[in-house]
Amino acid sequence: MPSSPSATSVAPLRIGPITVDAPVVLAPMAGITNTAFRRLCREYGAGLYVSEMITSRALVERNETTMRLITHHESETPRSIQLYGVDPATVEAAVRVLVEEDRADHIDMNFGCPVPKVTRKGGGAALPWKLGLFRDIVTRAVAAAGPIPVTVKMRKGIDDDHLTYLEAGRIAEDAGVSAVALHARTAAQFYSGEADWEAIARLKEHVSSIPVLGNGDIWAAEDATRMMAETGCDGVVVGRGCLGRPWLFGELARAFDVDAGPIVDANLGFVARAFRRHAELLVEFFEDEGRGCRDIRKHVAWYFKGYPVGGDLRARLATASSIAEIDELLAELDLEAPYPGTAAEGQRGRAGSPKRPALPDRWLDSQDIDGVDSCALADAELDHSGG
Repeated sequence: MPSSPSATSVAPLRIGPITVDAPVVLAPMAGITNTAFRRLCREYGAGLYVSEMITSRALVERNETTMRLITHHESETPRSIQLYGVDPATVEAAVRVLVEEDRADHIDMNFGCPVPKVTRKGGGAALPWKLGLFRDIVTRAVAAAGPIPVTVKMRKGIDDDHLTYLEAGRIAEDAGVSAVALHARTAAQFYSGEADWEAIARLKEHVSSIPVLGNGDIWAAEDATRMMAETGCDGVVVGRGCLGRPWLFGELARAFDVDAGPIVDANLGFVARAFRRHAELLVEFFEDEGRGCRDIRKHVAWYFKGYPVGGDLRARLATASSIAEIDELLAELDLEAPYPGTAAEGQRGRAGSPKRPALPDRWLDSQDIDGVDSCALADAELDHSGG
């Protein structure tokens, strides 16, 4: 394991009435941050654990997949759900569902997704360019949420020529959100290059009455403490850094002087047990052993990054169809193999490459919504994907 950083005492993160002892938030990741992964991260550490992105219209129409995704295990508290939407009325209706049916203790609004199928319809990281629309969505969501705190997660902007984060941060603050989080990249960057931590510092100077959270390039606990020291942000949001390393939340908690149990020895036996536990929780979540074992397959490369696990065994783990089969395969590992050091560290997940963002036709011509834009937004709200 990397050497643990000296513990840094910081104030707990306060999001409305919610107090989080370790100022750490799990970033929503599609297909990853379901209840199984959130429970696993919670078992290792402390923080606020947010659901996968939920589509507002799919929630309002009670899409079956969506209703499963917003269901929390009884051990999860506070319950945190991220909503995506582009139509103010639909977003407001979705928030009311969550509040009136007591399904969430915290609601995060997604304005940071750079995926083309989202931005080409005016959603995610594209939406704050339309400042009036952004203001309307956030204001109505906060009003509908009542005592439930609402937060906003966003990017710097669409590209370096169309930055929106400072104006959007101030609008969100004025609308009554409880915190803003900035992924310090533009939509055009996707996940490539380095995150611009200086932008987080500028947002912190610009938004003064609510917490500002920083996101981008946190691969280890040392990165989190350095981000807070360099930017003055009030907490960190961790995404790809925890892929295949749910115990990172324990390391983060200890780095912030919050009790999270003993330091782990992440030898191969420890990693194998974490992988197996993840598979078990996925089976419980899906209520289907075959489906749970299929879902764990995408995590194989992340868990065993840098460890002496041969390609053939990795391939067989990535095709296992039962817990018993997974157990048999894990038994073939050298469970005493030590933590491999730098080979297991650093960037995880796909970074992609800079690209021109997919946007609705003439989206950048004006920061106001016109009839053409409204049609594109209406189409975006027909997405029934559930997440």
